[in-house]
Order: sequence, then C-alpha cells, then structure tokens
Amino acid sequence: METPPILTVRDLSVVFPDNNGGLRALEDLTFEVCPEEFVCFLGPSGSGKTTLLRVLAGILQPTAGEVCFEHLQHPKIGMVFQQANLMPWRTVMDNIKLPLELEGINGSQARTRSREMIELVGLQGFEDNWPRELSGGMSQRVALARALIHDPDLLLLDEPFGSLDAITRERMWAELSRIWQARQKTVIMVTHSINESLFLADRVLVLTQRPGRVKLDLKVDLPRPRKDDIRYTAHFGKLARKLREAIE
Repeated sequence: METPPILTVRDLSVVFPDNNGGLRALEDLTFEVCPEEFVCFLGPSGSGKTTLLRVLAGILQPTAGEVCFEHLQHPKIGMVFQQANLMPWRTVMDNIKLPLELEGINGSQARTRSREMIELVGLQGFEDNWPRELSGGMSQRVALARALIHDPDLLLLDEPFGSLDAITRERMWAELSRIWQARQKTVIMVTHSINESLFLADRVLVLTQRPGRVKLDLKVDLPRPRKDDIRYTAHFGKLARKLREAIE
C-alpha cells in the first residue's frame, strides 16, 4: 500500500508582472512529496527553484494552481537560506530558541529544547558563542537547528551550503544526512550541485529553463546511510549522467 503524500502541488504557475506581458517563473508545475521524503530540485539558474520554495513557505502567492498539505490545516514550515541570517546580538542558544520565543515558549522548556538541537547539530560547547565567532559551516548548523526546533512538518532548504568552501560543503552533506535520518523530516531542497542532490535525496526533480516545469523525476536508489565513497561508485555516476543530460 502506497503512503499518501503529505504535499501535493498541482498546475502551479507564477508570473511576475513586468512591462512585457509578465515574467513566467513557473508554469504548470505538478508533483507530490511523501512524508519523511527528502526531495531535491535541480535546474539552471532562473528556472524558478527559489520561487517554488517561497510559494511552499507561504511567502509568495501563486498566479495559478494549488499547494495542498494533506491533513494539515496549518502546516509548520522551517526554512534555511544560503546565508545563515543569524542575529549578531544573540548567542548560539538564543538564536536557536528564537522560534520558540515567538510562539510564547520561554524559560526552562525553551532552553531544554535548544540544548537538544545543539546536540543534534553537533555544537556542544558553543552555546554561548556569538555568530561572529563561528565558521560558515557552524553558522549553517545554527540555522538548521533554528529551523528544526519548532518541529516543522516541512523543512525547506534553499542552497544552504552554497556559500561554503568545497571541503566544508561536503562535510555538511554528511551532517545533514545524519540529522535527517535522526529526525526523519520531510525535506525539499534547492541545489545547483548534482553530487549534493544524489548524496542527500530520495528523489531529484530537474526543472526546465524558465518557465520552470518538471523535466525529470529521478528516484535515487542508493542505499542509506550514505558514506562519502558512494560518490565514486558506478551507479552514482550513472545517476549523475542522467541528471546532467536532463539539465543540459
């Protein structure tokens, strides 16, 4: 028996007004995401990937189509951007617990949940550090913990490692994979990296040039947990070629 989707997107279109009949960012985009599934979106620059995340987050209203969260009237959304966007006047712990404070949760409960997140993302010992004292990878761990602390139904990741150097970025793939397996959240991630998408995702959806439509929906049938050396296997290479051909 198939698991019903947690998210269904049907015939989604987004047109930005301009002086030339409107800029079509997405057109007739349709896909489903199952609970606890990790889905990556790949595509050329300008194909509407970030626009899609903004629609899913409720930041942007679509021009046409619908976004349905099955059995969730008010879904909780967590989002991590390319830049960590930490508040420089708040410590690591205070940055992480901010979403709880906005929900009116303070005191010992907020501190306990913040400590759980700090342990999950491997930042023990840095609770009282300021953002200026953190590396890029550590800052993104804080951002990830902040997005997870209110137990979201859907986690949206907009190229969260895009600004990191290559070595740190690959380390963060392993960390994100570990965190996802520990929490089993439903994740939609935008990336420009074929290797990143294959290392992390259960499925990779490739978008066309603008306006973005689904060109390929590829199941990533690689075993989990995934270690770094899986990137050098023949099957990984075969999947990478399929994605590269779809993008080109």
